[in-house]
Amino acid sequence: MKRNSFFLLIVLCFAGTTINAQTNYQNSGWLFLLNNTKINKKWGTHLDVQVRSADNWSNVKNFLFRPGITYFLNDKNDITLGYLLSETHNQADDLGEHKLTEHRIWQQYIHKHKISTISVSHRFRLEQRFVEKIRDEDVFAQRLRYFVRLIIPLEKEVKNFEKGLFAALQNEIFFNIQNKEKLSGHFFDQNRAYGALGYRFSKKFDLEAGYMNQAVKGSSTNSMNNIVQLAVYTRF
Repeated sequence: MKRNSFFLLIVLCFAGTTINAQTNYQNSGWLFLLNNTKINKKWGTHLDVQVRSADNWSNVKNFLFRPGITYFLNDKNDITLGYLLSETHNQADDLGEHKLTEHRIWQQYIHKHKISTISVSHRFRLEQRFVEKIRDEDVFAQRLRYFVRLIIPLEKEVKNFEKGLFAALQNEIFFNIQNKEKLSGHFFDQNRAYGALGYRFSKKFDLEAGYMNQAVKGSSTNSMNNIVQLAVYTRF
């Protein structure tokens, strides 16, 4: 019963990406690189780097660099404090190409557990955002994110999954919790639903490719982004 309820929750998250308003549809590609390194029993480092294309893969639109320091509470729970640099290259009407920079401080808590052979992780992340605007004054805002991810081994009778094919399912929902009126004007910011196939080469290296649906609530027009993502995960 618990497993059925959990999978129903995942299905509802995926279904919740529909936006009932005027919507712009886009197609893009994301490259995602994530490394977690354990320094000792209690401390580690986090680093993810992302490169994202503009609509129809015309050019590089976003670059994100996100380092952090992690404290392990135990084998199932950890907390991280980090910084993010985000650069966005926009084509802004009469201004031509314009680069916008956003700085963030972020804190997160991750809880991991298993359902049979399926590895599940829950992540709660709070962000303090320093957003550069083109015509208006820069904005400080805070955003809350909840992320759930499932790794499903495709090998039979796997107890400790260390090598082989797997499926990945995840969903992340974003909420504007401070100064939303200076951004989209909405408490709900966006939802990202994702499914992928991957291969675990060892305990230290995963490679996966998948599809993400990103539904964003805008101030006047919403957007639906169809994303092809290639992701590399390393653990040391």
